[in-house]
Formats: sequence, C-alpha cells, structure tokens
Amino acid sequence: MKNSKSLFRQSHFLGTKIRNLRKRNNLTLEDLSARCIKVSAEEAPSVSYLSMIERGKRVPSEEMLTVIATVFQKEVQWFLDDEPEPQDITPAKGNHGGISGMALEPSFLFSDEVLQIAIPEMLSQTGTTGRQFAHLLIRAHQEHHQNHFPDLERAAESVGHKKMPLHVEDLVEIAENVGLTVKWFDRASEEIIDDQGEQSKRVISSFFEPPATVYLNEQLKKQQTRLKYDLAVHIGHCVLHNNDGVKSVMVAGRNQSYGLHEDHSQQHSAATLDSQDILHAWRDFECSFFAGALLCPKVPFRQLLDRRGYEINVSEYLAVSESVVMRRMTAVSPYPHWHYFDAYAPGKLKAVYRGNGIPLPWGNMRLVNDPCQHWSVFRMINTSSTGTAAQISILNQGEIPKIYCCESIKVEDLAGNHHVLCTGIDLNPALDAQGHDSLIIATELKLACMKNGGETIIPAKIKKILLSVAQILNIAWIERGINNEARLICARGIQCPREPKCYAKDTCQQDVFDVQKIQAQIIQSLSNL
Repeated sequence: MKNSKSLFRQSHFLGTKIRNLRKRNNLTLEDLSARCIKVSAEEAPSVSYLSMIERGKRVPSEEMLTVIATVFQKEVQWFLDDEPEPQDITPAKGNHGGISGMALEPSFLFSDEVLQIAIPEMLSQTGTTGRQFAHLLIRAHQEHHQNHFPDLERAAESVGHKKMPLHVEDLVEIAENVGLTVKWFDRASEEIIDDQGEQSKRVISSFFEPPATVYLNEQLKKQQTRLKYDLAVHIGHCVLHNNDGVKSVMVAGRNQSYGLHEDHSQQHSAATLDSQDILHAWRDFECSFFAGALLCPKVPFRQLLDRRGYEINVSEYLAVSESVVMRRMTAVSPYPHWHYFDAYAPGKLKAVYRGNGIPLPWGNMRLVNDPCQHWSVFRMINTSSTGTAAQISILNQGEIPKIYCCESIKVEDLAGNHHVLCTGIDLNPALDAQGHDSLIIATELKLACMKNGGETIIPAKIKKILLSVAQILNIAWIERGINNEARLICARGIQCPREPKCYAKDTCQQDVFDVQKIQAQIIQSLSNL
C-alpha cells in the first residue's frame, strides 16, 4: 500500500484531474461527496476535504482515492501519472447541448411589429390554434433554458421549506396558509370525441374560483398522487399570480394539449391567436413547474435520485405520480441531455421536453397514424405490460447517429385513459466527456442493427464502455437497457429503416460497401480505448 508521501510525490495533477472530471460530469462538490459515500461511507471525503484536494491543499489516502476512482470509472494510477488531461475533452463553458436554433437574418424582418402581423396570418394558414402556438413557444423556452427556472424553485421552497415527502394534510395546510379555501364537488368522467375523431375520457379534476376558493373533485380521493399535484398547482397560482381572478380549470384526459391544465373558458378551436392565450399558457406552465418543485424540492430530490440510481419507483416513496418524478429528473439532474414524452394511443402527443434535441417521433402535436413502433413509448401503448422498460436506441439527428437510452412506464390517468410516460437521455455527450468517440461507437452500433434486421445484442466492447458511462451517470435503468437489444428507430413510421426503409437504396448499398472499412477503423479505435 502506498503511504501519503508516495502519493504526494505523484499528485502534481491529481487535484486538477478530479476537479475537471467533476465539472465535466456537472457534479457539485456535494454531489461528488454523496457519490463517494454511496461507494464507501467510511473512506468517502467530506465536501470541505474534497475542496482542499482539488486546490492541492490535501492529498487523499489511497483508500479515498480508490473511492473517487470508482465513481469516475478510472484506474487509480490515472490520477497519479504526470500527464495533464487532454484539453479537447475538458468541457467548454456553457456548452450544454440541447435544441439548436437558426440565425434570423435579415433581422429587421423579425422585429416585434412585423411578427405581430405575420404570426396570426401564419397560424390561420396552417390551422394552428393560438393555444398550440403558445405551448410551442413555452416548450422552446423551456428547452433553451434546459428546464432550469431558479425563481420558480425558490418560490416553491418559500412555502414548502424543502420538506419531502409532503402529505395531503401538509398541502392542505399550505393552501390555508396562503389564503386558499378548499371545497369539494363530485363529477364523473365523460366520453369525448377529440378534434381528430378519436374517442377518449375526460374529467375535470379541480378548478379555482376567485377570490380564493379551490374546488376538488371527489374522484381525487381515489388517486392521492393526482390530488397532491392539483393542490400544489393551485398553491402555485396563489403564490405566483396572487389569485388574479382567472378561473383556472384542471382536466385529466387525452385531449389536453401539452399536458398542462388549461383555462377552458378560453378555448379556441379556430386557428386564431387571442392575446390572452400566451399569458394563460405561460401561467399554466409556471404553476405546473412550481407544483413539481414543491412536491420534489431540488436538493433533497436530487439526493434521493442519486441514492436510488434515478429509478422511477421513487414515486412510491414520495407518493407522487411517475409523471412528476420523470419531469423533475430533467430539471434537477446534473446531466443536462434529457428528454421526456407522454403519449396516448394510437399516436397522440400530450407533453414533450427535449433538452437533448432528440427529433420528435412525429411531426407535430396532433394525432399521427404512423408512429414508429420501435420507439419504446409507442411499443408499450398497446401492450398489457406492467412495470418499466429500458431501451437503448440509435436514431439519426441530421446525419449524425445518436445513442439514446430511455425508461418507459404505462400508467392510467384520473379519467381512466392508459398512456405511456418515457424519460431518456442522449448518451453521446456522456461518451465524449469520458474521452470516447461517440460518433464511431454510434456508427458501429447502427451498422450492427442494420445488418440484423433493425435490432441487435450490443457488442461486448461497446457494452463495456456504455456500462462504464452508466456507472458514472449513476442511472440504473441505463444498465438494464444495455442488457437488452439495441433498436434502430426513426422519427416517423413511414421512414422506418426496416421495411419500408428510410434510407435511399444507393445509400444502403454504399453503407454495406463501406461496412468493412468503417468496422476496421472502429475496431482499431476501440482497441486503443
């Protein structure tokens, strides 16, 4: 065993390497200390001691360094050699990935005055409602900010005091403390036909009436998780908007747009843009985000996820819905490259978040008849499966193959409609952050799927790399996905690479022609990892 003097002589770059690894994986000192405790509570460094190690003020014992190395899936000797980290894998400031935009040139055509004239005309010609357009704007804003809204987090913490879990009695007390009166009404779900001609169920779960009364449906007593969410949303309306007199109605059912509660007194079926649409939709979003932050406060919830490996079943411990847990994951995780889908049969999108810029599995927010059935979120809709399912998928983003991993679960809403929730991450940035070439790895996996009818057992070398990344990210369902077959998926079913193929015939032939050459390069690259 090395003594401290021996480690000290080899520790020239040790602190810098640990700091770069921590920042590359978007971990705070508190996060890294917690990860180390999970490996070994006895040998784990405290937050203050980690800080001193990174600044070169302290040298860890060999046992402590072994714990840190385990967290980052490195050999202990890597920290002790005299080679600094390659600069090309040190993360650039502010480079978080996510959705990309486009340059608006000439800029004068995008002035406020011109857009105020052009947008209503565009909506009228495309048949897009003002409400749909409002939700599109909010989704773009949400994805641009990687789901980080510290003002809303602080507002929720100011009334919830970061307590977790909160019980129904706690939420009723908070509601009373902010000046709300809670009353009950009884109304069953009703059959509806949506604007696409699809039949489903809908139920009004709660509503707010000025000046300060919240009405809750008796049906909520059968589903405590939804009861807590509704209460939290109305508390948010009170705290954020001071009960400004808008009658807010919350509805459970497939017809909802974007998965947020809506003011149904302001519904517009025509393709028009009412000046209040944007405001009401934004307030819907604020209250929904507030509710998640109140039920799952950022720091304790992040610590819980870290202890439980980001398993969806932490919802049972907190007595909140899987939807709340999965959406909050995208907001509190140190890894920024997440997506979240909520899908109803046969192809209805209710809510999306794409902080990793993943192409949508359909072209809009309406019903589609040809969703790719190899997406986990769609494959589960028409099955009787229970529990969660993890999947590794390869999907082209432009011309670049990306490796995604998702966890999906089939649930039932308050109205009795079955739908599938899916949360997932883009693994390419995680691979690059650890010094691997994600493009080479994704390309080999894509070609292996193409040669095997669209899905394949993950090759051993790639599996080893992905398992190492899963350990670093500390997301348990990635490991389960790796142990299943990887699947090739496409944005739309009519472009499925299986049959009919979404690749042009000459492209496929060129792919096959180049397989040996590409694989030789890949094997050589993997052998050097």
